[in-house]
Amino acid sequence: MTQASPGQPADLAGWLQHLESLHPRGQAGIELGLERVRQVSQALGQAPFCPVITVAGTNGKGSTVAYLESILHRAGYRVGCYTSPHLLHYNERVRLQGVPADDAALCAAFAQVEAARQAAGVFLTYFEFGTLAAWQLFAAAGCEVLVLEVGLGGRLDAVNLYDPDLALVTTVDLDHQDWLGPDRESIGFEKAGIFRAGRPALCGDADPPASLVAHAARLGSPLQLIGRDFGFQKDDENRLQWRYWGRRADGSMQRRSLAYPGLRGGVQLKNAALVIAALDALASQLPVSMQAIREGLIHTDIPGRFQVLPGRPAIVLDVGHNPQALGVLAENLGGMGFFDKTYAVLGMLADKDVAGSMAALRGRISHWFLADLEGPRGLKAEALAAQVAEADPGVSWSCHPDPAAALAAAQELAGENDRILAFGSFYTVAGALRALGRG
Repeated sequence: MTQASPGQPADLAGWLQHLESLHPRGQAGIELGLERVRQVSQALGQAPFCPVITVAGTNGKGSTVAYLESILHRAGYRVGCYTSPHLLHYNERVRLQGVPADDAALCAAFAQVEAARQAAGVFLTYFEFGTLAAWQLFAAAGCEVLVLEVGLGGRLDAVNLYDPDLALVTTVDLDHQDWLGPDRESIGFEKAGIFRAGRPALCGDADPPASLVAHAARLGSPLQLIGRDFGFQKDDENRLQWRYWGRRADGSMQRRSLAYPGLRGGVQLKNAALVIAALDALASQLPVSMQAIREGLIHTDIPGRFQVLPGRPAIVLDVGHNPQALGVLAENLGGMGFFDKTYAVLGMLADKDVAGSMAALRGRISHWFLADLEGPRGLKAEALAAQVAEADPGVSWSCHPDPAAALAAAQELAGENDRILAFGSFYTVAGALRALGRG
């Protein structure tokens, strides 16, 4: 590792503490807007150097980004990928060729951003600082394509500083209303803020907000919609395959039969179709073979997205934390087969719609093991219990000091024919992974 300059943190842990200290609310601090981050980017001399794919959406971003990363890597490109939040280690947010960046590279990039930030005389949030550093790291590594995941919304998110060659919106639903607006139309407009004039945009929501469609039309951004311009079908004759359909650049239709993707759940066919349509739209810049698409989809793996661990009782991990995501989770649970009982380990953040999220699981849970989550946004188990009791009347519950303790209590009660579900937040899943010795 390069030696730290005087007054700078000596290691990655020190740098992350420094990033948190820059905002009064630390890592949880949210301050939307591009002016500050643009000033620092200009001080760094940042400029486009390769094609950029930006992914926004309420749910499905992580899976979509992972598919793109996997396929483009197998197609022979040097891929940089930026995602958030992380599960266990900050390095997960910044990946090169599918491998988390090492501490030394991150520290070097952080030092560059800090020098530029001080020269610009502005503060940055934790996320803004990390976004600028990721770009520095990708540029130094000579990446040939970048896949960038929006942190919050789109229009005013730090990732939107960088003009995408192609923009994807996976879904639009209610989440982060304090920042993005009270309804789908408001939220759709914010997410459509990643679109660019004359550059392709795709939306994987079957019922896209009118605001999103209208914004693309005003910009002159050619918008493709799932169900109209591309889509998928399950193959009733061959249950090992599904079919993608979409329009080529010349307007002709194409149909492809593919093996099911590596990520579990029916919603993954929608995500996979969105990714294939996106790669078709960028074919002139980033040609990708059908073999790379097939292998990339099959071999994609991402922790915490309906992750089913081997063994008995079955343990399911899912970072879903809003009503739309929990509806998908309920559907996926229904497709797993029969279990005597399902025990839920739940921890959530205070700014989430707990009651709305829990409605999808009403009557499906035998007992709730509720966990405190730390930090300024963490919800205490007692407060969570009141909302769970309202959403699922008559069900039993217990409170625990953290996700690890909640999981241990669930494991003690569960039999080999039961199922344990740990979900509700990245913090909940991370706590469960560490308790299981996987962290």
